[in-house]
Amino acid sequence: MTHSITSSGNHPLNAFADFAARSLPDWLLLLIARLGIASVFFLSGRTKVDGILHITDSAYSLFETEYKLPLLSPNVAAHAATYAEHFFPLLLVLGLATRFAALGLLGMTLVIEVFVYPDAWSTHLSWAAILLPLVARGGGAVSLDCVLGIR
Repeated sequence: MTHSITSSGNHPLNAFADFAARSLPDWLLLLIARLGIASVFFLSGRTKVDGILHITDSAYSLFETEYKLPLLSPNVAAHAATYAEHFFPLLLVLGLATRFAALGLLGMTLVIEVFVYPDAWSTHLSWAAILLPLVARGGGAVSLDCVLGIR
């Protein structure tokens, strides 16, 4: 017996596709995306501080040398990046202002790709692949956005 792809959708893999769609609802995919990418950025932010949000001397040094950005002083860049790496992930974990937070982290990813680590495009592309659905779809049904009626 041979199977052919028809317009009625009788392909043998459609049963698996239907099972996957039922087993992996959007709310779960968006929740996992939010938590996963939040952890990447939050843990990066934690390497720049001691205590709660005291930026370390070594973090300032990195922004003066390795993370040097055009148009921003190293001091401003260190503060902006460190606070963003704590604030946006917190919003993502809560599912609050999800699109805004994901867009902020996507902007950081673009800056890192263009100005800091242009050869790390595969890592940055994987971050973008997680962030873009959050920008497009929001936090999902298991989020404060949903509870508050924020699309």
